[in-house]
Amino acid sequence: MSQITTHVLDTTRGKPAANLPITLYQEVADSWEKMAEGTTNADGRIGDLLSREVTLNAGTYRVHFDTKKYYSSNDEQGFYPYVDIVFEIDDSGTHYHIPLLLTAFGYTTYRGS
Repeated sequence: MSQITTHVLDTTRGKPAANLPITLYQEVADSWEKMAEGTTNADGRIGDLLSREVTLNAGTYRVHFDTKKYYSSNDEQGFYPYVDIVFEIDDSGTHYHIPLLLTAFGYTTYRGS
């Protein structure tokens, strides 16, 4: 399993948010470096965003959720064209799960397990 995983639930529909594009970035100096990208599966998850062999350095990371593309593909319109979740990790190699609960007009996140 990837050191960083995510799960997106569309709480308006009461279903996983399938086919939602996600990109992982690492903050390097004063810019963001793309590390990985993928799309949620039918269960709204990405378990293989990074390969198992990759251990991330301590630092600041950002997960970018392309909600505009997700809503457009479902013939809907959302208020937020994207959601960026910025977080810090240590160098312990710990697994980080970044869930997103999504509606057309709001979102919630937390550190999952």
